[in-house]
Amino acid sequence: MLAVYLRGMLISIALVSSIGMQNLFVFNNALDNPLRRSVLYALFIWIADTLLTVAAFLGMGALISANHLLRTAVMLIGGAVVIWMGIGTIRGANASTIGGGHASSIRQAFVGAFIVTFANPQAIIDTGLMLGALRGSLANWQVLPFILGVISSTALWFFGITLLLGLLRNRLPRRLMLWVNIISGLIVSGYGVSLVYQGVMALI
Repeated sequence: MLAVYLRGMLISIALVSSIGMQNLFVFNNALDNPLRRSVLYALFIWIADTLLTVAAFLGMGALISANHLLRTAVMLIGGAVVIWMGIGTIRGANASTIGGGHASSIRQAFVGAFIVTFANPQAIIDTGLMLGALRGSLANWQVLPFILGVISSTALWFFGITLLLGLLRNRLPRRLMLWVNIISGLIVSGYGVSLVYQGVMALI
């Protein structure tokens, strides 16, 4: 059972540690908000990620991938939302300073956590297919320790990054978040354009 749990942790850390919208969300909030609030926001992203993981385990990614029209709609809508988020990040960059000025409200952070998690159609499909395939390779008694390994690994990652950056935030240059937000916004916007392009091409 321990081996299955550790397997889930290793697979999860490989997925979550890559630079993506969820990590940008965690980085920005950890540097823009007081530690107590940024930990709360890390909880939001972990809850959203856990729900996505469970949905993927139940076959959501395979369902979207198998339905051409649904996949295309998810790409177009999700891509548009991602572009909107990226532009918003760039527009808010000048207001961002270490120690405040661009801090998110609790409501904004809660909604944002679910947007960056569920408005990323490629991640939903890829993660869904991978976890769905792994689910098929597990015996019934292995499912629970495996999924616990996955979600505990993401908790360690999100909260660990939040605590580390929260402790370092006052030692970082004040203009750091300006460039972090600009670069993050460009990456997110570019990714959104790519998703919309894939959706349009799927219609042709």
